[in-house]
Amino acid sequence: MSDATSPPKSPRNPSPNPKPSVLFVCVHNAGRSQMAAAFLARIGAGRVEVRSAGSAPAETVNPAVVEAMREVGVDLSAETPKVLTPDAVRLSDVVITMGCGDACPVFPGKRYLDWKLDDPAGQGVDAVRPIRDEIERRVRGLLAELAA
Repeated sequence: MSDATSPPKSPRNPSPNPKPSVLFVCVHNAGRSQMAAAFLARIGAGRVEVRSAGSAPAETVNPAVVEAMREVGVDLSAETPKVLTPDAVRLSDVVITMGCGDACPVFPGKRYLDWKLDDPAGQGVDAVRPIRDEIERRVRGLLAELAA
């Protein structure tokens, strides 16, 4: 028997108030997707499940990205690039690609967004700052949409 004040449980997700889940994907998972995931985790404050991955992950996060994020109080120094898997996509409600082309698996029922952003690979911190700031702006907008 269900409480009349409780929201109905979805067959896809048995939790009555599931957290939305977002996956950020870029080629190397060493720049854009790492910044976006870090911003969403920080600004979302536990209200959103956050993942990031790359279609061809690098060995480390871009040092200029680590430095640019450190300037805004986010420490990415312990992060490592992760490989994109079908399970990561399957477990996400929203998949945001950032230049990964056709490498991202597509599953029905998922929301896909493609954020066209400059690639910070090979760039210095001065070039990464505007990319970082644009990602933060987009993450704030995404969070507002998810909260609505």
